Amino acid sequence: MRSNLPAGMISRRTLLAGLAVSALSVANRPALAVETLPKMVVTKDPNCGCCTAWVTQVRAAGFDAEVVESSEINRVKMRLGVPEALASCHTAEIGGYVIEGHVPPTVIKRLLAEKPEAKGLAVPGMPVGSPGMEVEGVEPDTYEVVLFGPSGQRTYARYIGDREA
Repeated sequence: MRSNLPAGMISRRTLLAGLAVSALSVANRPALAVETLPKMVVTKDPNCGCCTAWVTQVRAAGFDAEVVESSEINRVKMRLGVPEALASCHTAEIGGYVIEGHVPPTVIKRLLAEKPEAKGLAVPGMPVGSPGMEVEGVEPDTYEVVLFGPSGQRTYARYIGDREA
């Protein structure tokens, strides 16, 4: 059938059909995954620079981190049940978990996605090369991220500096 429309013009039927196909295409396209992370509250000593560097990296990874400065950090650790052997310089709370020390942000995201039965994660001490503990010109340490809770402790991840080992 021949159209009586001038060259370059389309019929109303063709326009509506095109819009319908376009709408179906958009409706059937998977939504872009937007990562929504729970708010993190970090308790740290007011004089600790490595804690501030860790918070900067956590924020850069997409976490909304509120910082509470306290000279009573050990009381926070005791209240949250952080084993003394796993203690580090700062303690965070997120999504019902405790994050102790220089835990890489990628491991925190994994914890929140997997939701294991545990109290939290810890990187004991202050390993060189862990997030916030980078030292220019010094080889990073190999360290473990420990999952801890009522059923004990186990290695959850192993890292060399900022990359998984």
